[in-house]
Amino acid sequence: MDEPNNTIYALFKEQVSADPAKPAVIENDRVLSFGDLDQMTDRIAAGFPDKVQSVGIILHHRAEMIASILAVLRSGARYIPAEPDFPTGRIRDMMTEAQVDFILTEPDLLGKSEGFPVRMTDEILRDGAKPAAPPAAQDPEKPAYVLYTSGTTGRPKGVCVRNRNVCHYVRAFAEEFRPGPGDIMLQNSVCTFDIFVEEVFGSLLNGAALAIPAAEDWESVPASMAFAERHGVTMLSGFPYLLAQMNQLPEIPGTLRLLISGGDVLRGVYVTNLLDKAAVYNTYGPSETTVCATYYHCNTGKVLEDGTYPIGKPIRGVEIRILDPEGDKEVPAGETGEICILGDGVSMGYIGDHKEEQKAFVTLPDGTVMYRSGDLGYWLPDGNIAFLHRMDDQIMIYGKRVEIAEVTSRLMQCTNVRQAVVRALNDQYDLPYMVAYVVPEKPGLDIKKIREELAVNLPPYMIPEFFVEMQEIPLTLNGKPDTEKLPVVKKGEDHG
Repeated sequence: MDEPNNTIYALFKEQVSADPAKPAVIENDRVLSFGDLDQMTDRIAAGFPDKVQSVGIILHHRAEMIASILAVLRSGARYIPAEPDFPTGRIRDMMTEAQVDFILTEPDLLGKSEGFPVRMTDEILRDGAKPAAPPAAQDPEKPAYVLYTSGTTGRPKGVCVRNRNVCHYVRAFAEEFRPGPGDIMLQNSVCTFDIFVEEVFGSLLNGAALAIPAAEDWESVPASMAFAERHGVTMLSGFPYLLAQMNQLPEIPGTLRLLISGGDVLRGVYVTNLLDKAAVYNTYGPSETTVCATYYHCNTGKVLEDGTYPIGKPIRGVEIRILDPEGDKEVPAGETGEICILGDGVSMGYIGDHKEEQKAFVTLPDGTVMYRSGDLGYWLPDGNIAFLHRMDDQIMIYGKRVEIAEVTSRLMQCTNVRQAVVRALNDQYDLPYMVAYVVPEKPGLDIKKIREELAVNLPPYMIPEFFVEMQEIPLTLNGKPDTEKLPVVKKGEDHG
């Protein structure tokens, strides 16, 4: 696409110009119009130095966070988000690799930014800085953000997404879901996951409002639903587990018209009571290809034999190929292959030194870049795609990507660990969890200390639920860990 307004900031300004008085951000105690949000964005950008390239974002979820992101984009820079509860070691690695010019943060989060230049969003606004100079020249090819995901090399990797990639997705979202003035999207996701991109830009850049809950509204699904009811939320995007919990409620907000599931497998039993209350969609797409690559309308579809919904058909501007193990030929319909994605959503790839992982981005003879997802699936007779599972040992925990190799690498660096293997198992609901098998340097494993050491670099969902002290790790004839001979720890049982 060659639209001149193919940047996030340009599309935002279009909405400001169209109707500056319409609601943009809704909170419990205030509502900001598009005009208000635009002015806040200008004032925050006024506190930036010249020639900004890369800005870290460590802020609580509220209007100032959204304006800060827009201010970075207004300046022609890219933002690198980190949740306030992220481990400091992980934040340090992310911001160092991304070479941030500074981090936008707030006083109670200063400890997370240690070692980096910082600017306080609230201070900039309180100082009454003059509106920033005219926006930087808007270039669709410029990076918009870097999202960090778990990495196979033992450290997180940052996916760099262009402005035009996001604008492509905003248009595809609009084509399928028709958001606009009067619609309100619930901001439910963490800023480091691409559902956040869908929530924020899928709403605001299409003229809809964004409703941001307070901390107490995030404490439970009933509390989130009460917030949604109070503010007339019409759209919600989240992990399938959120929909599964909503499915158990007596009622959901009557204003909800659209429920989007993404980030993991959607099972039919998760939404049995929701299908007659709202449009329910199952979606699929790695962060590397900008949010979603496929949509499936569950209300008019059906569950597969394994109890899951298909992931659907390619969205506008996307092509899907299902290829053989060599990645050379497309497999016939019904045969299993690797899901490969082409089109406007394919990102710039990984920043920093990630040569091995970068091989997933394949440049074809015609110059087109294809992303090899590492996911297995097959074409259904009706042209939809069925998702099967990963080709490697990557798993999803609470909808978040976890590379077993990264967890193992961090575990091997812990005190008194001589050898370690991390294994993924599934519980009775077919949800994965991790068990760590550790051979200590000296007998007597201090699991509490290991958990504390892991928590410096790994978020809670990446720390194994169970630890088993081993005298040795059983090996195969090839000298690799024989995971089948490791003791199985079943979730929910008493392990003494």
